Amino acid sequence: MVRALIFDFDGLIIDTEAPVYQAWAEIYREHDLELDIGFWQTVVGHGPGYFDPIADLERRLCRELDADAIQARRRRRELELVSKLQVLPGVWTWHRQAAALGVRLGIASSSSRAWVMGHLERLGLEGWDCIRCRDDVTRTKPAPDLYLAALSCLGVAAEEAVAVEDSGVGLAAAKAAGLRCVAVPCPLTSGHDFGPADLVLDSLAEMSFPEAVARLEGQASQKASS
Repeated sequence: MVRALIFDFDGLIIDTEAPVYQAWAEIYREHDLELDIGFWQTVVGHGPGYFDPIADLERRLCRELDADAIQARRRRRELELVSKLQVLPGVWTWHRQAAALGVRLGIASSSSRAWVMGHLERLGLEGWDCIRCRDDVTRTKPAPDLYLAALSCLGVAAEEAVAVEDSGVGLAAAKAAGLRCVAVPCPLTSGHDFGPADLVLDSLAEMSFPEAVARLEGQASQKASS
């Protein structure tokens, strides 16, 4: 039985991944450098300590930069781009359908709580039973810590929860925590390996939450009987 549904945030609820890349790519171009999108796709899903763009710029330019000024300019541009984003198709429908079935709802994100909460408030996305962000754990994805923290908060076992992720890194975190996982790749993660996912959708609008649960439960029954 599915008692909890846990969403990733970036790239899954809203597609912040593209604006984050664009903001950094513009900073690189200001210094006559390119931020390779193929490389950036390998970064998507990891926490902020995985890759440091400013350190990379300094290494490539062979000089120190005003990191505070660059970060401030990058954040302004990022927020300008992200402020135009809307909730991705199917997210709010799944949220409503799960809530109507008494399924507890959570978010597990490697982003900061301020980032996640700010966008949820802006978009009016209420009704979460638990939100766990990088502020709440020692290790971010692909470590299982965020999902384990969310499970504890929601009061459910891993086998009673379903994760929804857009990246291979997030998928690895969910599976390491013992959850079943629905993968919904975004444009920047379409090349990730989603082989371990229990279900892969182009969009959450492709299938209702009850239909997805039926598919997952059917898979579990087949495994149990084989």
